[in-house]
Amino acid sequence: MLHTHFLSFFRKGLIPFTLTIFFTSVFFFVFPTSLDRNADNADVPSIDDRLGVDPFDKPPLERSWQPPSFDLAVIKNHGCIADGLLSDYNEPDVDIPLARASNCRYFHRALETWLEPPDFNDVREVIELIGRDDVHYGMFIAEAIDTKADYLYRLENRDFEFSDMCRKNSKNFWGEHTCRPTLKDEEYRAYLDQITRDAMDIGIRVFLFGQIHHQEENIHFPKVDNVIRAMRAYADSQDYEIFIGAQTGDITNKKYLSFFDFIDGGVGVRSDGIIEDGPCFSRFWQREGDWCWPLMWHDEYTSRAEHIFISMDWNGQIGDDMHVFASMPAAQRHDYLARLQTYMARQDVAFFPPLITPLPRDGTGNCHGPRKRYYSPSMEYGCKDIDVINDLLR
Repeated sequence: MLHTHFLSFFRKGLIPFTLTIFFTSVFFFVFPTSLDRNADNADVPSIDDRLGVDPFDKPPLERSWQPPSFDLAVIKNHGCIADGLLSDYNEPDVDIPLARASNCRYFHRALETWLEPPDFNDVREVIELIGRDDVHYGMFIAEAIDTKADYLYRLENRDFEFSDMCRKNSKNFWGEHTCRPTLKDEEYRAYLDQITRDAMDIGIRVFLFGQIHHQEENIHFPKVDNVIRAMRAYADSQDYEIFIGAQTGDITNKKYLSFFDFIDGGVGVRSDGIIEDGPCFSRFWQREGDWCWPLMWHDEYTSRAEHIFISMDWNGQIGDDMHVFASMPAAQRHDYLARLQTYMARQDVAFFPPLITPLPRDGTGNCHGPRKRYYSPSMEYGCKDIDVINDLLR
């Protein structure tokens, strides 16, 4: 009798216990962000806290330039793509006078970190040469690092170990001695902590994470929020506002997108000048299951993000946005710029015309600036678009 009662009790207890384990497991895999302690930036000590040091016990970098008060309307309505303007990317003798005379009041991606850590002495020098006190500058946090780079980690008085920052199976992903860095790695987060604070010290207020899916290994177990929280804490300690975004591709997880102040994407330029209105660029997406290159002014994305920044994208290959645009005749380019600005403004999306961007190394048929691998709207070279761009920004 005792044995029978025990079995009955065991069965009655085992079934609820088994069901509890089953539904908990299902919930964990279906809604993992709600179980992740990092998802709401909660209870995660910063790098400096874990090392037992005061994160703000460091004099800021000296600067002779005072950035203007943060103004989102200026950034959205008067921004330009100026890739590497502060990083000596193209031709400073052309770029600096062009930036100085332009109607651009925000230079998106001006400070680049693609494969090269930032040299803030050079950055400060270029800012002073441009000599404008009415502009904002943006920093691009690249999804590519050089594993052999030399860069001092001041907190520990040693060089950063860039090879330790790599995602598994990503060595040489962007070429020899390169990789995709992972936000899971503490060394990479320490590197971002240092360079973003240094950027803030010299007056940079807008930050863009490049292709976040390369840097974030699993959006359901996010790590970028720790970096963002540390950046905001430092900005708060210095009493100024910063704006943080990411190239999020076709990510539609609203909770993940909410980590960012804005999301960033390309236009999807067609040689016929048509502006598409679907969620995916038709060049790559024809039917369900095809790869979606997102058109972020579509409701699929605008309904999930606070702000959208759009520009003509590039990947250094023939047929990318900038190559198609620079291959258009001048009249078509100028008409296309005007239509893009009008269309995006109606969607409450910021469109940034190009001031400096790369072009394909082996591209043909496109206009270019002083160097064939870079677009420039300067009136001294082949594209001659700056007057039109200035009119649009005015």
